[in-house]
Amino acid sequence: LTTSLLSAFPLAELAAVDPYEKRREISLSLGAGQAVSPQELNSIRQTWRINAIDGADLIYELSGSPDALNQAIQMAGFESRIIIGSWYGEKRTALNLGGDFHRNRIQIISSQVSTIAPRFQGRWDKARRFATALQLLAEIRPARFITQRFPLSEAADAYRLLDEYPQQAIQVIFEY
Repeated sequence: LTTSLLSAFPLAELAAVDPYEKRREISLSLGAGQAVSPQELNSIRQTWRINAIDGADLIYELSGSPDALNQAIQMAGFESRIIIGSWYGEKRTALNLGGDFHRNRIQIISSQVSTIAPRFQGRWDKARRFATALQLLAEIRPARFITQRFPLSEAADAYRLLDEYPQQAIQVIFEY
């Protein structure tokens, strides 16, 4: 979904990082110029070196994996921003806040969708936010990303799929 939204902007480069091939393929079809696994991040760095880019200006960390935040810090350029749009729950991580983070003056921003940030409340009330979200949903058509449907009575099978074979799923939903 994020790749769909970002591909509409005139970006110098849009790269996606995902451990699963199926998701990387979809990212490319949605407009990402590159889609690599976390182990292949050096290929993005090589492209940046060729194009004289010192790092990403903006990174969305959406994995829910705390270790991905350190990778994002390594990929971030000077005075860039990392927006954390996932929830880590009880997971903890040791962040590398020396070297690249300090030297590059990186901002880490927590995103929360249940409320509107006070600085935007003057222009973005709940009605405008919902209207925009509905418009974007119609444009993006997220139902096309549903790969499996399970009746609620088979919830255990859905969770087993996500736990044991996550590479097979883009979006799993329950039907009831």
